[in-house]
Amino acid sequence: MKAHITSMQEAIREEILDGWLFCNFSHRDTLTDTLLDLDPLAVSSRRWFYLVPSSGTPVKIVHTIEKSILDALPGMDYLYNSKNELETLLSRFHGLTFAILCDPDIQVLSTIDAASASLALHCGITTVSAASLVQRISGVLDADDIASHERAADILYRVVDYAWNRICISFRDDSILYEGDIQNLMITQLHEKGLIFDHPPIVASGRNTGNPHYSIPGDINSAVSRGKKLEKEDVIQFDLWAKEPCGIYADISWTGYCGKTVPQSIVNRANLVFAARDLVKPAIENALAHNEKISGASLDVLVRNFLLARTPPESILHRTGHGIDTECHGSGVNIDSIEFPDHRYLLEGSCFSVEPGIYFSDCGFRTEIDIYLQNGKPVISGREIQHTLLLLQDD
Repeated sequence: MKAHITSMQEAIREEILDGWLFCNFSHRDTLTDTLLDLDPLAVSSRRWFYLVPSSGTPVKIVHTIEKSILDALPGMDYLYNSKNELETLLSRFHGLTFAILCDPDIQVLSTIDAASASLALHCGITTVSAASLVQRISGVLDADDIASHERAADILYRVVDYAWNRICISFRDDSILYEGDIQNLMITQLHEKGLIFDHPPIVASGRNTGNPHYSIPGDINSAVSRGKKLEKEDVIQFDLWAKEPCGIYADISWTGYCGKTVPQSIVNRANLVFAARDLVKPAIENALAHNEKISGASLDVLVRNFLLARTPPESILHRTGHGIDTECHGSGVNIDSIEFPDHRYLLEGSCFSVEPGIYFSDCGFRTEIDIYLQNGKPVISGREIQHTLLLLQDD
């Protein structure tokens, strides 16, 4: 943990802050427990504070009846019994600026309880969002992380190939397939290849592709809950994400068409999302080439404005992308200017999805790749990305 605190202090100095203030009560703030690697089962019936300065020794402020709650962390111990004693201890940091887990836009990183945040302010501590610190600690990948991410991406692409080949065989043999059949096939393939995931892959067909978070109704193992039957001229949407145990997620989306020739209206919609997606990597390359910083929000604006000029605004239902690390929706920068606007800059090791989508009453289209920054350059993980719809093949 000492090495981890050293990394935190380096991040604090990078952000030009006096420190990082953590607190918790009854394990309500699971993000704090995770960041500090604390035992989530330890008895915690009184609130505690842990202050990591930009340099020097951290400070632990704990209640007298739970004075060992932070023994796993380095630092000097200070005990309190009453609220007045707690305020006196916190007031020692009056006039300093500390980051806390509270961000006006990024809700997933706003986990500090209101009472503790208010108490810090009452004691004269200036507080700012810790979002950039969380990104530096948890939201960037090292070389081993990138290797894990690439292995997962390679498997996801192979699973897409396998699933689409199964669909082609079904239509060639005139056999019946349902969305749930393909989802089960994907789940089996992912498990056989040693990957884990927090939610089954999305397999949507026809009108169901117009719902970006479509879920097959009922129990996917039930014979009567297999979802929609795949039919000719259906648009098919795959969205799958997985990782090695203790590894880094990969997250991709591919779109197919149950036919050998495609109506031009469908081609045009698919090409629109492909073109929107392909704006992101060159924009990053251009910024880095000019030694400029670029934020997740600015990339989302780029993609969103491109789509808005070519499709009705009501067809755009979500942001362009999200951070990826040990969680599929990770702690790093999101490509988002509208849902949870993320003005954090891309850093070396940043990893994120790029997944523009447009959705209509008859069908929807989403394409998704993952990008990470390595050696000052954006890299698309996995294999060659999708530029045309998957079509039925004779063999």
